[in-house]
Amino acid sequence: MPGLPGGKPAGVRCPHLTDDLHCALYDDPRRPRVCASFPARPDHCGAGREEALALLAALEEATR
Repeated sequence: MPGLPGGKPAGVRCPHLTDDLHCALYDDPRRPRVCASFPARPDHCGAGREEALALLAALEEATR
């Protein structure tokens, strides 16, 4: 991942996340495959940022 050669640890903010919570690499060929393939579905994202963080933390824990 650009800016994180060892990968992005869970819970660490992506260095490519803009202040308005968009991906700065969205249309960039350097965008990691894992990001492009992640399904941003309601069961992952919930109704807002706080719920999304809780859901993703639970998913991280379940797949650790």
